[in-house]
Amino acid sequence: MNRRPSAKISATTVRHVAAFVVLLLVVGWGIVQGAGAMPYRWQWPRVVPFLFKTFDGQVYAGPLLKGLVVTLQVSALAFVATIAAGVIAALLRLSDSIVGRGVARVYIEVVRNTPLLVQLYVFYFVFAPILGIGRQTTGVLALGLFEGAFAAEIIRAGILAVPLGQAEAAASLGLTRLQANRFVVLPQALRIVLPPLTSLAISLVKHSAIVSAIAIFDLANEGRNIIADTFMTFEIWLTVAAIYLVVTTTMSVLAGRLERRMAHGPAA
Repeated sequence: MNRRPSAKISATTVRHVAAFVVLLLVVGWGIVQGAGAMPYRWQWPRVVPFLFKTFDGQVYAGPLLKGLVVTLQVSALAFVATIAAGVIAALLRLSDSIVGRGVARVYIEVVRNTPLLVQLYVFYFVFAPILGIGRQTTGVLALGLFEGAFAAEIIRAGILAVPLGQAEAAASLGLTRLQANRFVVLPQALRIVLPPLTSLAISLVKHSAIVSAIAIFDLANEGRNIIADTFMTFEIWLTVAAIYLVVTTTMSVLAGRLERRMAHGPAA
C-alpha cells in the first residue's frame, strides 16, 4: 500500500528532472550558438588567475574569491542587523504605544518606498560622517535597515499567527509582556517566519552587490576593477554571476533542509 505512492512520486521526479536537464541543454546550446556568432574573442583561461593562484605549491585566493569573502561578511552582518531591525519594528507595530506604532510605520513605509541606492548614499554622505563609521559598517547598516523593513512585516505576521491564548497563558504565569514575547511568542513565530526569512537572506546576498557603489571591495567591485584592467567584460561578469548563483543556490538548499527539519520538530 505504501509503495505505490512512492513509485508515482519517483516517476514524477524523474520526469521533472529530465525536463529540467533538457531545458538546460537547450538554453546552453542557445548560449553557445549566440556566443559563437558574436564578433568577440573569448579568453576564459585568463579568468582562472582572478579566482585563485598557485605559487610554490600553495594556492592563494584571487581577487574574485577575496571579494566573495567580503560579500559574505557584509551579507552575514547585514542579516543580523535585518533581524534586529525587523523584530524591533514588528514589536513596535504591535505595541499599545501610538508613538511606537507611528515610528515603525514611518520607518517601514519610507524604507520600502525609496530606492536602496539612494538610502545607501544618504547613509554614506550624511550619517556616516556624523557617526564616524567606515564604509563597510555603512553598507551593513544600510542593507540591514532596508531588508529590516521587509522583515518587520514578515515577523509581525508570524507573531499574529501565534494563537492569542499563548500570550494569555504566559501572562497568567506572571510573565511580563516582554518575557512572554521572548520566551513564548517569538520562538513559536520562528517556525512560521523561517521560510520567508531565508528567502530574504538569499535576496540580501544579491542586494549586497550595491555596496560596491561606495568603494567596498566586494565581489561586484572586484569584478568591475578587473574588467577595467583587462576589458574581459563578458567573461568576468559571467563568472561573477556564476559565483552568486552557486552561493544563493547553496543557501536555498540549506534553507530547505532547515525548514523541513523544523517542520518535523525536534528529535525525540
